Amino acid sequence: MKTMQFIAACALLIGANSTFAHGNSSHGAAAGPVVKEQKDWGIAGDAQPALRTVTIEMTDDMRFSPDHFSVRRGETLRLHVINKGQVMHEVVLGTQASLNEHAQMMLKFPGMEHDEPYMAHVAPGKSENLIWNFNRPGSFDFACLIPGHFQAGMTGRFTVTE
Repeated sequence: MKTMQFIAACALLIGANSTFAHGNSSHGAAAGPVVKEQKDWGIAGDAQPALRTVTIEMTDDMRFSPDHFSVRRGETLRLHVINKGQVMHEVVLGTQASLNEHAQMMLKFPGMEHDEPYMAHVAPGKSENLIWNFNRPGSFDFACLIPGHFQAGMTGRFTVTE
C-alpha cells in the first residue's frame, strides 16, 4: 500500500513539475485562451476594455515601484511589469494568505512553473503585460514569489475601492 502511495505521489510531483515550473520564459509565451477564474482579488480581464495602464518596475533590491496602487471596482487595468534587474522577477496578485502559501510551495519546489492570468514572470531587461479586472473591493497584495525574493520583502499592495 505504501508503494502505491509513493508511486502516486511521484506521479503528481512529476506532473506538477512539468505543468507548474518557473523557467526562463515569460508567462505570455504560451499562446492560448486565458482561463477566466474568479479569485478573491478579481478575474482575468480582456485587453480591449483596459483603459488605464499602471507600470510596475521590479529591481534587484527586491522592491516594486510603485509598491501600491488603487483601482476602482470593476476597472480593468493593464499592469505593465518591467524587470529593471539582472535576475528573473515576477508579479503575482493575490491575498496575503494565498501569497504566503504559494511562497512556501516555491521554497519546496523552486522549479515550479505556472501560467496564470494573475501572474507575470519577467526575464531581466524585459517587460510583460498583465490584464486584470478588479471586480472585488478590498485591500489585496502582490509579490515576487521567486525563492528568497518574497522573504526579502519584495511585496506590494493594491486597493480596490467602490
